[in-house]
Amino acid sequence: MEHQLLCCEVETIRRAYLDANLLNDRVLQTMLKAEETCSPSVSYFKCVQKEILPYMRKIVATWMLEVCEEQKCEEEVFPLAMNYLDRFLSFEPLKKSRLQLLGATCMFVASKMKETIPLTAEKLCIYTDNSIRPDELLQMELFLVNKLKWNLAAMTPHDFIEHFLTKMPVAEDTKQIIRKHAQTFVALCATDVKFISNPPSMIAAGSVVAAVQGLHLGNTNTFLSYQCLTHFLSQVIKCDPDCLRACQEQIESLLESSLRQAQQHNISSETKTVEDEADLSCTPTDVRDVNI
Repeated sequence: MEHQLLCCEVETIRRAYLDANLLNDRVLQTMLKAEETCSPSVSYFKCVQKEILPYMRKIVATWMLEVCEEQKCEEEVFPLAMNYLDRFLSFEPLKKSRLQLLGATCMFVASKMKETIPLTAEKLCIYTDNSIRPDELLQMELFLVNKLKWNLAAMTPHDFIEHFLTKMPVAEDTKQIIRKHAQTFVALCATDVKFISNPPSMIAAGSVVAAVQGLHLGNTNTFLSYQCLTHFLSQVIKCDPDCLRACQEQIESLLESSLRQAQQHNISSETKTVEDEADLSCTPTDVRDVNI
């Protein structure tokens, strides 16, 4: 009888346990001071870019998010890549024909910073339908990091979410649900140009509040009520509660518009499919297959 080998290995990424020393107040205060050092200019479309328009950023950001989702990248990769893209565009004019190259390069660098197994240049070129070559991407990578002065460890909203959840007196399974929804909101905010002016801590806090509101967790936990949570997080990040509420309302408005666009896209796709099927010749339905 032949010997058969059974492979029991599971391809899971090993993760370190959360270090309480990295989640204390001193670290959070340092992060709040440092977040402004890596923030992009809010007016680069008017002052720097001559060809790049806000809707172009939206298109390339949506493409980048789809690539990150399909490749199952870490949640931090996409917001960090968008931080690189916005900072680069804040002081370097770019032709619109090279915007996708910049987006791919930003994902390439962000993946190296956050992934155990980063995205390869060849794979990213495939996602551009081979409109760029690996050597072009590598050249752009060097240009990008030099323009960013190798300051690549930028703060993103994800860095603050864990700090907020640690301070919230809720069950661990509830934290997991809030974390997942907040991360989705953070990714959504990164695609919209209106949120460039908001610091990462504000977006993170607004995303947590929006997640709790959407899950209706305030109905069963007084701490998670809208007023209490907004007041608490505004104190943590040292901002005006009204500013945090405005950010949270912007996030919810963005979610509504995104869902509306997705529904319209699905309806138009279904309509086109039905029309295409109606044009095709087909065998008549057997009477036995008709349910009366």
